[in-house]
Amino acid sequence: MDTAELLILLIGSLAVTGFARAKGLPAPLLVTAVALAVSFLPGLPEIEIDSEVILTVVLPPLLYSAALDVSWQSFRQSIKQIRRLGIFLVIVTALAVGLAAYILIPDMDWPAAILLGAVVAPPDAVSAAAIGRKLGLPRRVMTVLSGESLINDAASLTLVRVFTLIAAGTSLTVWQDLGIFGLAIGVGFAVGIVLGVAVHWIRMRINDPVVETIMSILLPFVAYVLAEHLSGSGVIAVVTAGLYIGYNSPKEGYATRLQERPLWTSIDVILEGFVFALIGLQLKTVVQDLVESDRSLTQTLTAAAVVLVVVILVRPLFVFESYARNRLNRLWLRPLRVRLSRGHRSLRWLRGTAEPKLNWRELTVISWTGMRGVVTLAAAVAVVADPVMIKAQDTIFIIAFVVTVGTLLLQGLTLPFVIRALKVQDPGEGEEDVRSEMRLNQRTTEAAIALLERRRPAWAEQYGHQAVDSVVNRLKARLERQAETFRRDAEEEEDEERNTPVRLRGAQIQDIRRELLDRRREIVLEEREKGNLDEEVMRRVLVTLDAEELAMDSAQASRSRS
Repeated sequence: MDTAELLILLIGSLAVTGFARAKGLPAPLLVTAVALAVSFLPGLPEIEIDSEVILTVVLPPLLYSAALDVSWQSFRQSIKQIRRLGIFLVIVTALAVGLAAYILIPDMDWPAAILLGAVVAPPDAVSAAAIGRKLGLPRRVMTVLSGESLINDAASLTLVRVFTLIAAGTSLTVWQDLGIFGLAIGVGFAVGIVLGVAVHWIRMRINDPVVETIMSILLPFVAYVLAEHLSGSGVIAVVTAGLYIGYNSPKEGYATRLQERPLWTSIDVILEGFVFALIGLQLKTVVQDLVESDRSLTQTLTAAAVVLVVVILVRPLFVFESYARNRLNRLWLRPLRVRLSRGHRSLRWLRGTAEPKLNWRELTVISWTGMRGVVTLAAAVAVVADPVMIKAQDTIFIIAFVVTVGTLLLQGLTLPFVIRALKVQDPGEGEEDVRSEMRLNQRTTEAAIALLERRRPAWAEQYGHQAVDSVVNRLKARLERQAETFRRDAEEEEDEERNTPVRLRGAQIQDIRRELLDRRREIVLEEREKGNLDEEVMRRVLVTLDAEELAMDSAQASRSRS
């Protein structure tokens, strides 16, 4: 692919993505469909996908960006649920799909069938998270979905690595398989934490937002390549580094945070559109190769349809089986373990840690968020492009493509209706966040007032009593007015909660605030056009308004993803 083709592909995928986002359509599905249609145009050059480009250039920044926005505290609280879905469900799905493929496809042996299962096992939380944020899914549900997407990618790609070796004829024992898993996890975690600590240490000391942002952009690529070079999991390295940097980012400069968030959002949009456009363009070539081979296209599509059904059904069965087993555990087994642990100090680890409880409606939504995406298609492309011949390579790609498109169609398009029908929304969560924000603002303001009084004598000795008293009194009066405003707003919020039977959701309040900001921007531009406002003053005022809107967007994204 030359430079002109790459540029056209990026512009075209971005245009389709923008249209899909504006119309509320699933962007990956629409981009793939348009690219597939374009691939049939006469004279279009054949475009080949380099799996290394997807796995090394596209996947790391997508994973890193997602990890940055995950709340470590919420992730840790929900780790049991995330682990069940991110590791054990991946294994169960790979085995179930492998069994179905082994039975239905004559020329597919057992290792290749499990390889196919590993390819289609990990759901992509991008589409589900976008829908969930828009419809106000509870934070605990969003945490599970986001955390699962970070872990299941590593589990799936490690399975792909193992069974690619087996399918290619390498003989591995069970202990060797476990050794590959253990090495991948250990090396990946070590590389991620070392690089995360090093980058955070440097960014805390250079105080240069531009350089700090560039370091953040390079970090996922370095982490992935280094971990893979050391036989570790590049995915785990990237996720670990992203979690560490995201958790410690509040300690760094505000300018870096303001720069990074919109930058990573833009990178996500570009890369996701690019990948799905490549897949759509490549599908025609793969189908033609399959038709020209001695395998039956009808048989392959039939197997793909069966695998799609298996993929969709395995998830709710696993989710509710785990739910039923945990209910039994809480009712019967856990009280017994607690009594044992109370009786013997060495058994206290049996109690376990508390985790957010999900009701059956929330579990139903989670069970219907199994849309496949970039990781599945990247793994499928890697299998097809592997120079070592594996049985039914093209078949694996076709089935992976059908599963990805099928889940986006069946689950992606119906997920909003499922959420609305089950009423899995929590407007009270957004309201509690607003009250917490008010209380925090009041406490920080009061702490600043106390600091002024405590530091007044030292500043007076250093700068002079008269000048310091004037500045401190002015700042103190301003802070006291802010504290009084926060206190009054909190009281009004409580009165409104008691006296108003119907309340607006947090997203609806944000819409009203955005209209107010838009009107204020209009006034600023009108004053500029009339010649009453200098350009420099206008830019400073717009920066203040933009920062206010960015704060609203950041708070909304954090509530949805944490």
